Amino acid sequence: MSNDGARRTRRPTTADTDADGRWLTDVAAGASRDAGNVPVALLGDYLPLLADAAITGRKPKRTELDAVEALGRKAAEQGISAGRVVQLYLSAARRLWQELPDVVRSRDREAVRAAAAAVLQVIDDAVATLAEGYAVARRDLVRHEETLRRELIDDLLRGDSDLGGLVERAEPFGLDLARVHQVALAAPSRRLPDTDTAITALEAAIFDRLGDRDVLVATKDGLLVVLAPADTTSPHGTPAGHDTNDNLGRLMHDQLRRLPRGRPWRIAVGRPHPGLYGIARSYEEAREALTMASRLRVPTPVVNARDLLIYRVLLRDQPAIVELVHAVLHPLTRARGGAEPLVATLQAYFDTGGVATETAKHIHVSVRAVTYRLERIHTLTGYDPTDPAHRFTLQAAVLGARALDWPDQPLPATG
Repeated sequence: MSNDGARRTRRPTTADTDADGRWLTDVAAGASRDAGNVPVALLGDYLPLLADAAITGRKPKRTELDAVEALGRKAAEQGISAGRVVQLYLSAARRLWQELPDVVRSRDREAVRAAAAAVLQVIDDAVATLAEGYAVARRDLVRHEETLRRELIDDLLRGDSDLGGLVERAEPFGLDLARVHQVALAAPSRRLPDTDTAITALEAAIFDRLGDRDVLVATKDGLLVVLAPADTTSPHGTPAGHDTNDNLGRLMHDQLRRLPRGRPWRIAVGRPHPGLYGIARSYEEAREALTMASRLRVPTPVVNARDLLIYRVLLRDQPAIVELVHAVLHPLTRARGGAEPLVATLQAYFDTGGVATETAKHIHVSVRAVTYRLERIHTLTGYDPTDPAHRFTLQAAVLGARALDWPDQPLPATG
């Protein structure tokens, strides 16, 4: 034996590998370390496939590649990143090539080139199949998570599910149901756009600005739903307090209006309430706020339930408010053009503090037209909008009319 041969560490021969696969075990362990201690089991029979390709030129069978695909799915299910799994396979191939038996390393140049080509083909097929299995599993996991998210948000907003079960189901999403939460709803002008894009955009913006991951974004009944803690601090570290509603609503609108579809958006934010049933209560308030904002023709894109509490008070005694609207405003239906222009004039007049010039600007008519309409209202109803003694009655009736969506909809029956 030459001196060079004596100094060179002897690599296993083919017979050695048949008798003892320890060298492949060492290669696998080294590849695992290279990839950040990814489990060796995810290699499966990949290393014997590479060795066979190098020694015999054998290509992997379909069943062997199917096994690699299954390992890719398993890696995704274990939460291991795709980059680390691919690194495991590439590092294993590099180490195996360095440790190939002498029977391969001692061949002539053409034989070595053929062995390398066979090994590269196996690497290419295996990594592509691994990535495909990983991607399929990730898509399945995302769909499953979306289903769980949708079911969780449905049960939270309904508020009548098992508390213990909900707490357990909310934990993977980072929700602490012991905190005070509020619900905000976003309604697109038309059909809900790409939900994945909208949800991702809202989550990223809320996490970044409010500094809290106890947030859930989902869809329900064609609306985007955001469940967020009400005790979140502002980006400057000061308590959000009373302005939390405004912050959340404005943040959502600012993000959604950048999307290519869905504009103009209407955002409604429910009041904060504690506990599981508080979430359902905040959701109902947000839904009512959306409905009222539409009926009242509120010009601002963000509305808060607390600002519309007067309408909830009015509607608690619906027969009384129906009677008030009928008694005070129903005579306006005798006017040319119906009651709506006159009711709109009254609403604008009260909203602008009883200033005729501002009312005219608000409803885009002349001051003379406003004056005429106010006089016509006095004549038909007997109530003078300019008289402080009559103003409260007229304003309460207008609020009730808008809450009932009158005159667009007939007054509900009270009998």
